[in-house]
Order: sequence, then structure tokens, then C-alpha cells
Amino acid sequence: MSKHKEFILTPVSTILKDVILANSGIGAGIETFPLSEYVFQSIFLKMTGFQEQKMKCISWEMATNDFDYRRNLLGNDDKLGECSTYESKNKIFKRLFSLIGKNEPSFQMSEVLDYNAIRNYSTDEVKLKFKDTNLSIWNEKSYSFFCQNAKEIIKPNHFAKSDKNLFESSLQEFYKNLYAHRNRCAHNTLSYQENLPTLSTLFDSEYPNNNYFIWFSLLILIDRIFIDLYTKYTKTLEEAIW
Repeated sequence: MSKHKEFILTPVSTILKDVILANSGIGAGIETFPLSEYVFQSIFLKMTGFQEQKMKCISWEMATNDFDYRRNLLGNDDKLGECSTYESKNKIFKRLFSLIGKNEPSFQMSEVLDYNAIRNYSTDEVKLKFKDTNLSIWNEKSYSFFCQNAKEIIKPNHFAKSDKNLFESSLQEFYKNLYAHRNRCAHNTLSYQENLPTLSTLFDSEYPNNNYFIWFSLLILIDRIFIDLYTKYTKTLEEAIW
């Protein structure tokens, strides 16, 4: 039994549920609005950190079962770092696909990934969990934009369509902004950086690149892809043993 399996199969969206419950008694009056950025940064960092640890666990699981990949991982050939960049996640995605293929050469991505269901899950989880909460009221314009446009921004043909790319180019651009904000929050560079979007731009509902709800949805999307592929990976391992 894998020590990491339970954690890998735990959805990152559980963090949203915990945070929303924790904030349910605060209210949404104007006096609470200064809390908004602190709370959203906390959610965002918890989710990105959770996912980075999950990527490391998946990598270690693959290395435990495949000696060739173990040599690669220990030699730092893939240069995964903290597993926070798109490039590192994409490398793990490609490795996972290739190791599934070792045990099941005829494997196709579409056998495991229900693209419409994954897209709907990643957007609906955010939309429904934040609905009628103080967190959606604090960021009403961003939440409204997300609800109206999420399924146009994240389309079923935008992710995991081959073993080459976790995301197509449009979602890669969104992830680059997510990663840049992750670094600003993690290293507290928001306190001194000047090359940030203006306040008028940040408050523009038509400016989606700085929308926490879209970022949460992307993290859930990545999480769901890896959970489904990891489940398939463990199944092929069990079948190979027998």
C-alpha cells in the first residue's frame, strides 16, 4: 500500500470547503473588506502548496516503481524544483503517461479523462462553493466574471489532449499569471514591487488574468487530471503484477 496514495487522491478543492466554513461567521459588511486579500492569498497559497506536494509525491511514487525514472529523478534530469511551474507539472504529466504506456501500450488519454466532466467539475466546484458566501461578496465583480466566462476560458479541448501538453497555449498563459502571483505571495514581493497591474486594471471585471476564482479553477483542473491518471497508473501496476 502506497504511503502517498490517500493524499494524492484527496481533491485540492477540500481546501475551499475548509476555508469557507472557517469564514462563515465573519460576515460581509464593509468593515470586513480589508480581510479579503489576506483570506484569498491564504487560500491561494494553501492550494498551490498542496498541489506542489502532490506533484512531488506522484514523482516519488513513479520513481519507487520504475528504476529508470528513479535514476532520472535522483539525477535531477527533469529539474522539477518545487514542482510549481507549468514546465515541471508538464514533465510529471508526460512521465506519468509514459509509465502507464509501459504497462498498457495501447493506452489512450481519452480512455481515462472525461474532458467535459473534468471541465465542468473544475468550474462548478468554485462557482458552487463560493456562491452566496462573504468571499464572493468581497470580490463580486471577479466572481461574476468567473461565473459568466469560466466555461469559455476553460474548454474541454484546452487540456491533456495528447501526451505532450498538460495545457494548450491559452491555459498556459493563465497559468503563467497564476505562477507569477504565487511567487509574489510566497516571497511577499507585493510589498515593494511596482511593476504590477494598476488598481483600475485589477478592479476591471474584464481583466481575467488576476482573477482568483479562475486560478482556483485551474488548480482544481490540474488536480483532477492527475488524480484520474494516477488512478489509472496504479491500476496498470496491479494488473502487471498479476
